[in-house]
Amino acid sequence: MRQHDIQREIIVVDGGSTDQTINEVVARGITQVSSPPSRGTQQHTGAQSASGDILLFLHCDTGLPNNFSGHIYSILHNKDVAAGAFRLKINGRGLGFRLIETGVLFRSTIFSLPYGDQALFMRRKTYFAAGGFPKKPIMEDLALVRQLKKLGRIALAPAHVTTSARRWQQHGLFKTTLINQLMLLGNAFGLSPQQLARFYYAKKK
Repeated sequence: MRQHDIQREIIVVDGGSTDQTINEVVARGITQVSSPPSRGTQQHTGAQSASGDILLFLHCDTGLPNNFSGHIYSILHNKDVAAGAFRLKINGRGLGFRLIETGVLFRSTIFSLPYGDQALFMRRKTYFAAGGFPKKPIMEDLALVRQLKKLGRIALAPAHVTTSARRWQQHGLFKTTLINQLMLLGNAFGLSPQQLARFYYAKKK
């Protein structure tokens, strides 16, 4: 398919916002659907509402690179690829952010474990074959990627998405990184999603 033939469908899934989100979405003529609050549930609702053959899941604080659709089609053209994601760039200055980006690149390439803030994309049929985003209060992206890995290779695009540095700036680089690593450790030791969510949000206060 040629680049100019690509049709893009944008769906914003609102989880009960109380600001001007819905008004802004409607004013721009973008499709808006509602869902119970929970990132996994919201993204799954969006997937169910989409009509295209390819799905891309984009967090609200993340921006896509130029020619992102070209990268997606190039990667998914390979039949052995189940899903893909982009490299991560954090919109903040400082060595700490660069080290985090390097760690994300290492995890994504060596272990094939990109996270949701890297704009996961895949064929629609592959998404549903993997079971979609689970109804988990947290770490739903990790659960989906692990299921996708059973269906094929996870590829990384040679371009990056840019995500906001706000959560690191708000809670501190070291604290945020430590909490994230403890979450992975807890998940590995079999703590329930509910226990992990309580820990995560308690530490973020």
